[in-house]
Amino acid sequence: MATPAQSTTAPEPLDEAALLALGRRTLGIEAEAITVLARRVDGDFVRACRLLEGCRGRVIVTGMGKSGHIAGKIAATLASTGTPAFFLHPAEAGHGDVGMITREDLVLALSNSGETDEILVLVPVLKRLGVPLVALTGNPASTLARAAEVHVDVSVPEEACPLNLAPTASTTAALAMGDALAVALLRLRGFTEEDFARSHPGGSLGRRLLLHVADVMHTGDEIPRVGPDSMVSEGLLEMSRKGLGLTAIVSAEGRLLGIFTDGDLRRALDRRLDIHATPMRSVMTANARTIGARELAAEAVLLMERHRITALLVVDAEQSVQGALNVHDLLRAGVM
Repeated sequence: MATPAQSTTAPEPLDEAALLALGRRTLGIEAEAITVLARRVDGDFVRACRLLEGCRGRVIVTGMGKSGHIAGKIAATLASTGTPAFFLHPAEAGHGDVGMITREDLVLALSNSGETDEILVLVPVLKRLGVPLVALTGNPASTLARAAEVHVDVSVPEEACPLNLAPTASTTAALAMGDALAVALLRLRGFTEEDFARSHPGGSLGRRLLLHVADVMHTGDEIPRVGPDSMVSEGLLEMSRKGLGLTAIVSAEGRLLGIFTDGDLRRALDRRLDIHATPMRSVMTANARTIGARELAAEAVLLMERHRITALLVVDAEQSVQGALNVHDLLRAGVM
């Protein structure tokens, strides 16, 4: 049996200049695709946003092949910015997973041609359920575009692939339009940094916005504190034992009277005071900078930066000392 002849011609070697030119050409084509796309954001985009905003269930994003990869990313972006969403593989949907779709949902379908069989099979099911369909395609005259309640045109002048075959500029355009929808919805829903942090508790933003002073402060016997009649030498020993760079001066009831830090020590030494005969009340700083345990740890960072200090005492409404923390505690917690 004869086999198709295969080319034995080796590809022409590319020098550095040729490789650089290819890279720049690709980026240029994709940048132009998005520039063209931006000029095409119109009433259809607004209608798509309104439909998505009004969805009482979840936004189900679907696409096949490379469009499927883009659809997965769009679903993840929507979910992390306040719009409940997930990716549904259209082939799996045709074999039972369509049961994941409820009448409260909305489907966002991606297909560059608008003729992807696995997606078109779902259209009658969506119509029967009364589920709105928003389509992102590169062909406004396609079957999918015509079946959708709203069609957003994401066509591109050309692919970056030299053969004009592999999805490159078209997937970039679809991804960018998905981001545009997600950002518009974020603003429509009044989504805040705190909302984002709740969706990303493991990320640095989550730690910065959700962690409270109570979560990082030292408590109990770890709090450095002495009485006002203790000698400076005793205060220094307490600072050394607790290692926070300060000690609180407290009344018999535990209320804060003042604070003693490295700076106060330097000033005491400059005055040539006898640390074994000088009481803490004589060298402490009254009106110490403090913070509440329920405040965000990010507020502690701001307070330290604003007043150029490296440690804080934590007090309650009655000025009773509840804890202490320093810059190293905030660094370990990932807040700084």
